[in-house]
Amino acid sequence: MKPDLAVTVRTANWERDQHVLRSIREAVFVHEQKVPAELEWDGLDPDCAHVIAYADSDKAVATGRLLPDGHIGRIAVLKSWRRRGVGSRVLQALIEIARAKGMANCALNAQTHALSFYERYGFIAEGEEFDEAGIPHQHMVLKR
Repeated sequence: MKPDLAVTVRTANWERDQHVLRSIREAVFVHEQKVPAELEWDGLDPDCAHVIAYADSDKAVATGRLLPDGHIGRIAVLKSWRRRGVGSRVLQALIEIARAKGMANCALNAQTHALSFYERYGFIAEGEEFDEAGIPHQHMVLKR
């Protein structure tokens, strides 16, 4: 793993930052992973807490969101920034936001290739594997 260099994660505001959040998610989910745009843009973003990871203080390289019910999702790291600890920083920031909001548990639907990543942070797989947007997923929960 390459060092994460000068990466900072900050809370984002959907209304103010949606152009940045959308550009990262479009690149990762819609273009790279071929998720249909109508599935990616589910209308839930205005009600979510969002974070953006910046490299070298000004280049947005990753994002993620926390739904009001404690579900973490839409963690997207630009391809050239993967395996540098950026996704970990985004996940940790979202978990911290959930805890600050008093949420007892967090949940997410992990792409199955990323199960071990989430397990490192205490997430436990529950239920059967399922398909979401043509990609195998597994529901996972993090309990306090």
